[in-house]
Amino acid sequence: MGTSRISAVCVYCGSSMGVSPHYAETAFETGRQIALAGKTLVYGGAQVGLMGRVADGALSEGGKVIGVLPEALAAKELAHTGLTKLHIVGSMHERKAMMNDLSDAFITLPGGAGSMEEMFEIWTWAQLGYHTKPSGVLNAGGYYAPLLTMLDRMVSEGFLKQDMRDILKVAETPQGLLDAFESYEAPKVMKWVTKDQL
Repeated sequence: MGTSRISAVCVYCGSSMGVSPHYAETAFETGRQIALAGKTLVYGGAQVGLMGRVADGALSEGGKVIGVLPEALAAKELAHTGLTKLHIVGSMHERKAMMNDLSDAFITLPGGAGSMEEMFEIWTWAQLGYHTKPSGVLNAGGYYAPLLTMLDRMVSEGFLKQDMRDILKVAETPQGLLDAFESYEAPKVMKWVTKDQL
């Protein structure tokens, strides 16, 4: 068995816990599985919500955890104090850029608008060929089922190619996504609009 090309996994997730305790359990287990796989967790640096739980999960197994937090949120004392390393940056744009630079793969757990924005951006960058890193959605408790239905509709309505849709992996468990990431191969042809398609 070869060496994994993935040494750091970024996790996007909610700063709230959500209604079901299953979300917090899944976040903790995601952090644990990343650490048990010998990979570094990269995340948004906060101690609140699912963000805090995913960090705690990795730390519970002695994992390395790197947080990236905008200074405005750090000033509100939201920073997790037990991390291996915490980067304080000037803006959300800097935060996302650094998280991308530090990571080899991306998992989106349940979350709100911010998690969606991060997931869609990193997926779009993959479609455009800006990176070849795997990304996926952890569909805990069926949380993302309506979104996944919408993504399939984008394909059927001609706004998204199937191979671009297939870039975004989906699993019910953290291990399922980590396994999918190890065998991921980026599409050979990236999305692009040519003159004859206009």
